[in-house]
Amino acid sequence: MEIIYCYHCAEPVPAGVDYTVEIGGEPQAMCCPGCQAVASAIVDGGLTRFYQYRTEASERPTNDGAPSWHIYDLPEIQQDFVVELPGGHAQANLLLEGISCAACSWLIETHLYRLDGVEQVRVNVTSFRTQITYNPETIALSHVLSELHAIGYRPRPATDDQQRALEVRDNRLALARLGVAGFGMMQAGMVAVGLYTGASDEWQSLLRGLSMLLSTPVVFFSAWPFFRAAWRSLKAGQLVMDVPVALAVGIGYGASCWATFTGTGDVYFESIAMFVFFLLVGRYLEMRARYRHRIGGANVAQLLPPVANRWEADEWRQVAVKMLCTDDRIRVAAGDTFPADGEVLAGASGVNEALLTGESVPVAKGVGSFVIAGSQNNESPLEIRVSAIGGQTQLSAIEQLIGRAQAEKPPQMALADKVARYFIAVVLLVCTAVFTVWSFVAPERALWVALSVLVVTCPCALALAMPTAITAATEYLRRTGVLIARGHVLETLTKVNRVIFDKTGTLTEGQLCVAEVKSLAEGVDREHLLALCAALEQGSNHPIARAFSGFETEVTASSIRQVTGGGVSGQVGAATYRLGNAAFAGGEDAPKLPSEPYLWLLLTRDGVPQAFIGLADQVRQEAAGVVAALAQNGLAVELLSGDTAANTARLAHELGIGTYMGAVSPADKLARLQQRQAQGDTILMVGDGINDVPTLSGADVSIAMAGASDLARTHADCLLLQHSLQPLLLCLSRARATRTVIRQNLTLSLVYNTVALPLAALGLVPPWAAALGMTASSLLVVLNALRLTR
Repeated sequence: MEIIYCYHCAEPVPAGVDYTVEIGGEPQAMCCPGCQAVASAIVDGGLTRFYQYRTEASERPTNDGAPSWHIYDLPEIQQDFVVELPGGHAQANLLLEGISCAACSWLIETHLYRLDGVEQVRVNVTSFRTQITYNPETIALSHVLSELHAIGYRPRPATDDQQRALEVRDNRLALARLGVAGFGMMQAGMVAVGLYTGASDEWQSLLRGLSMLLSTPVVFFSAWPFFRAAWRSLKAGQLVMDVPVALAVGIGYGASCWATFTGTGDVYFESIAMFVFFLLVGRYLEMRARYRHRIGGANVAQLLPPVANRWEADEWRQVAVKMLCTDDRIRVAAGDTFPADGEVLAGASGVNEALLTGESVPVAKGVGSFVIAGSQNNESPLEIRVSAIGGQTQLSAIEQLIGRAQAEKPPQMALADKVARYFIAVVLLVCTAVFTVWSFVAPERALWVALSVLVVTCPCALALAMPTAITAATEYLRRTGVLIARGHVLETLTKVNRVIFDKTGTLTEGQLCVAEVKSLAEGVDREHLLALCAALEQGSNHPIARAFSGFETEVTASSIRQVTGGGVSGQVGAATYRLGNAAFAGGEDAPKLPSEPYLWLLLTRDGVPQAFIGLADQVRQEAAGVVAALAQNGLAVELLSGDTAANTARLAHELGIGTYMGAVSPADKLARLQQRQAQGDTILMVGDGINDVPTLSGADVSIAMAGASDLARTHADCLLLQHSLQPLLLCLSRARATRTVIRQNLTLSLVYNTVALPLAALGLVPPWAAALGMTASSLLVVLNALRLTR
């Protein structure tokens, strides 16, 4: 009786059932109602080409029925895997069960793009992760999930727990493949000792058969990922480094099996097992390095505590973090992690923000300070008013930037992939030529010499040269307070010859401070004048009031009154003091303002001028050193600011910046930047405000400050996580070091191939030595790149 297989999942169709679907004008048998429903959905959607493109059978749908997807429309559930985007859109991060080949990606994307409200779909066939950007006002997430389920892919939230589960599964499978290859290599090697030491014909046949038996699991289990990747790449018309690996293993195993059955020629089962083992060792170490440097620590689900203490009904109650809402009042004990962004309402403590800034020194937090989810409270309890939770926190925003950076392939890596493809094509041609020549010289060695050439020239090291270096440098910079958000940053930074700074919030702190005090009355010292100002500004949240923080003494003021647009007045003892602009504080008889480019405040006592207080934006302590270091490295430095021309000139002279422009609009800034680019400059732009967004977007590479606006963060290529300019220098030096390591890696891999190729072609390198050399070169490249993490 002929067995009929399901057209969808390739499982046998039970006798006596009739679940058929017409596909391409012909009825096709299905094994169950689930496969029938999925196939019907694919056909009804006009996506029958999926069955032409797929390279593997689809998974059989689970028979647990369609789950209730509506639960995923609840905001509490979506907190873990749905992120709100600007413009009212949302992004769902999913893991899809049932993906088997590249055709699955085509099917998923094509099917979902037909749904109104779905804006973008990205499917990663390797990690099974899918990002779906949609408009919640137009389509519910539950409908998107049900559509995925209808075509045979079961979606689930891509939380960190799910990702770790996949990593655990991959790690176990990789270890299993490595273990089988190691066992097969050792046992086949022991058998090979008997073969190479002159076993008799009877024993030789037995030992060859035993060698074949031991190496077969290595080829069909351990080496299976190489065959699968090679087949997929060939189906897509591409050449990847798994192609020569699969050819070497497959041809070597097939030729050895032929020699075993016919009793002619030599067998190299132990060499094949050794080759697979060494290659898997390199792949496994590279995989572990990738997992270790993955920014899994930035996932909200992993970093945030599961519960929080919330003030409810006149008492503190422990609730799940998922239940927190904005404006909730929570208490975070010493040693605990902050579950949300928020403002300190009560208490004072030191907070460790090393996770975000790379700076291990605790940051002092008091009433009015802002705390970040994922940071740790070190010293004493704090009461917090929640301002952002889940996907709206700064931690989540940084995670999104990291995800975007990981999704982009740097131009260097794209070029390496292209070079590797051409290199593989050349290797295959050389192998063919070597086999042809040796067929005339020594036919019995032709195949094995060609295999040695194939193995020894496998471009693993070439393919690893750039990705490992870029990954290592990116991870190092993240740990030291620089977050790279786009793939081209490290490459472009090595070409920068001009740095353009914004002023306020970039070279300065963005906070007013006392720059100068001009006394107008005799016998009154500077400290007493500032103490009077601090007393008048006591309790005010105005930016000017914060400039006098730290000057408080026993002097107190009463009857304080704020006058919008004028200043502040109050009683100190029996005298009435006023602090503000000249018209408010001094009236018609106010003295003339000093000529220095400060924000001048007049302090009067009973109408008599006491002093002019000059306020200025506080210059960052490290700004002068950073500017000088940039100049020493041959970079031109320029200052563009929307502040007054006088203030801009004063700051430029103070920091030693020769080229500057003040009172420029965002459009003028962009025009100036484009003018420099037209003259051949490669420009790094550093800014923080909304007015800097056009220049941040237009620069060759851009960096936003730690306190930058949300819009500036999303448009910048790089983000400083520390409130300091010092990491900027580290970023530039690490980019140059990365370029050096990449050049070293490329040179190493090319020299190795140049030397090894002629030796292998001359028959001086056996297949096992070729495998060892290829693996050693790959590991050397990885270890060299990992130096960038120090």
